[in-house]
Amino acid sequence: MYSRVMTGAVHGVGSYLLRVETNISNGLPAFHMVGFMSSEVREAGERVRVALKNTGIPLPASRITVNLAPADIPKRGIVIDLPVAVGELICMEMLRQEDFEDVLVAGELGLNGEIRPVRGVLPIVQTAKSSGIRLCILPADNLEEGAVVDGIKVVGVRTLNELIMYMTASPRKRDRLLPPGTVDVEALFEKESRQPAEVDMADVRGQAVAKKAMEIAAAGFHNMLMMGPPGTGKSMLAKCMPGIMPPLTFEESMEVSAVYSVAGLLGQGEPLVLRRPFLAPHHSITRAALVGGGMVPSPGQISLAHRGVLFLDELPEFGREQLDLLRQPLEDHEVTIVRQSGSYRYPSRFILLGACNLST
Repeated sequence: MYSRVMTGAVHGVGSYLLRVETNISNGLPAFHMVGFMSSEVREAGERVRVALKNTGIPLPASRITVNLAPADIPKRGIVIDLPVAVGELICMEMLRQEDFEDVLVAGELGLNGEIRPVRGVLPIVQTAKSSGIRLCILPADNLEEGAVVDGIKVVGVRTLNELIMYMTASPRKRDRLLPPGTVDVEALFEKESRQPAEVDMADVRGQAVAKKAMEIAAAGFHNMLMMGPPGTGKSMLAKCMPGIMPPLTFEESMEVSAVYSVAGLLGQGEPLVLRRPFLAPHHSITRAALVGGGMVPSPGQISLAHRGVLFLDELPEFGREQLDLLRQPLEDHEVTIVRQSGSYRYPSRFILLGACNLST
């Protein structure tokens, strides 16, 4: 029997839809996954087998083949546990294929059948909406993050049994079993507007020239270098910069939140980044951590500071190579990372604040 389930995969700060095709046929018992994938993606097969068994659903002694399409895109650093499990349940006739038309499924499975959160839910749901998907089934811990996207139905599930119960119920009863997620974005922004800044410029005494320069830099989104003896308040002034910048708009908040979603840094109960980021990396930071990269590319500090402030304290202590890497992102407001698996783009529009001591 054949089944097809849609899921999403992250690429840069965007995403693309992925078809998980499953086929169970007669033959020697075996489990095969194909589709240009890495070894960590193949591990999903064993997690799904054990999770189904511990849920009380043993797999049949048959030949199971799973294909991830499109096959020409390398699959690295993605989690496809839940779509694979759903595909196998459809082939075993425990779920119906027609119930998963225009439905996206995403999530990681624990060995006990628990559904765990995944990264990049926000861009995945945005892509699903633009592609005509009507329903997204996500881990319950990612529900608020996905519900931020207006115009698409999002449901959160905690266990495999809960998903089966939801999809086998009649369409009229499903919303009573698991109400769709909703987020009042306007209330979030209104609440944030009443929160005081962590470090307020009004509490700084003196430093009139430095404060005036920071106001000009904040108004025009200019970069700035502070020079002075140790202990004169350069670091404290830098921390005040986000508080005097204009509040994030909804569009800017969605941009920043997408970066943090891909990086897995959106906290529980924080579906959106509502304050301008402030990043202050140590001068020992590696190049990959500063601009992004790695075996599975992920955003660096300059992308996490998007629409906010990147503060480089003790600027001369940073290596020449690290500082040279900032030139192109500062000019183009994005960074492009090229790997064998493809090209990844991350936004990097930020204010660069530098501080150093006067040489004697």
